[in-house]
Amino acid sequence: MSSAPRRQEQESARAEVREVAPDVLRMELPIRLPGLGHVNMYAILDRDGAAVVDPGLPGPATWRAIQERLAQAGLRPKHVHTVIVTHSHPDHFGGAAHFAKEAGARVVGHHSFHFGFGPPPGRPDEASVEDLEAHREARDREEREEDRAYAEELTAAHARGRTPWGGRRIRPSLRTRLRWKVAHWLSGISFAPRISERVQHGDVLQLAGREWFVVHTPGHTADHICLHDPEAGTFLAGDHVLPSITPHIGGIGSSRDPLSSFFYSLDRVGEIQHVKQVLPAHGHPFADLRARCEAIKRHHFERLARVKAISRELGQPASVEQFSRRLFKPRSWSGMAESETFAHLEHLRLLGEAERRPGPGGTLEYVAG
Repeated sequence: MSSAPRRQEQESARAEVREVAPDVLRMELPIRLPGLGHVNMYAILDRDGAAVVDPGLPGPATWRAIQERLAQAGLRPKHVHTVIVTHSHPDHFGGAAHFAKEAGARVVGHHSFHFGFGPPPGRPDEASVEDLEAHREARDREEREEDRAYAEELTAAHARGRTPWGGRRIRPSLRTRLRWKVAHWLSGISFAPRISERVQHGDVLQLAGREWFVVHTPGHTADHICLHDPEAGTFLAGDHVLPSITPHIGGIGSSRDPLSSFFYSLDRVGEIQHVKQVLPAHGHPFADLRARCEAIKRHHFERLARVKAISRELGQPASVEQFSRRLFKPRSWSGMAESETFAHLEHLRLLGEAERRPGPGGTLEYVAG
């Protein structure tokens, strides 16, 4: 039996540097993460040098690849005046601290940017909720208090090394953490960058002599941003919209319903007119932004229907792990799979289409549909 074709996002990084939009170069950086073979760093050129978007993973191997890619464009790290980080996953901010130290580059990210796998300590009321409220009717006080209480619950669970559904805390492997620590010790450069310019939805960045509008797109992470250049019809999508896979939507975010936030963000992005070129963080550039947003939504609607079907098959309340192991293939069983399952179960619960109750050993159990 032949194996499934490799997705775009799984392809290994190519050394060639290509112009993919006016004054925008695509530079593929190697990564080794489940389901991914490269991350696209984009260099936006202007008379002062360049701004780069999503400079790969931390570590010397990535930094060497960055220098090699820049050299092909006649650039050196000192020519990079701005680093834009679309969100707080390590494969998107790894080189940011290097550019800040070696070139004095400003580092731009959403104002709720933080590195971690749960709400930042002391900040239970996340800013992404405020961004959504700027485009929705004001929610009443009771809902806001529920969001605050939920975020505090996540912070407490994270501090105990557990997830809200009773699984182990999601974190990088010990080997990965040790590699990052060694890289930090050898280079003297911080692992996570310090964001020197925090932006919100609707802010404007001047890049390549054009206006790029910040679009806040919570879902994949609470602090995810995209950039839209209406003059050239270019949309820098980060991980929000990928060409052939759907981004991970975890159940641990800034609100009770990250999946709902993701749907709203997809609708917001899908309404943008006259986009000629979508530049994703993984995979190849593509053209039809609206169609891809709709396809990703359909995928999650199908997954919600499958969660209900699993509940009927089980015939009794079940844990997040039990749902997850029927929803995903064995090769994908992990804390991330459980987190995405939790996001779908909670979305159904908040719609009134699922019920939850305390289970044994501090777990949660659900009946859906």
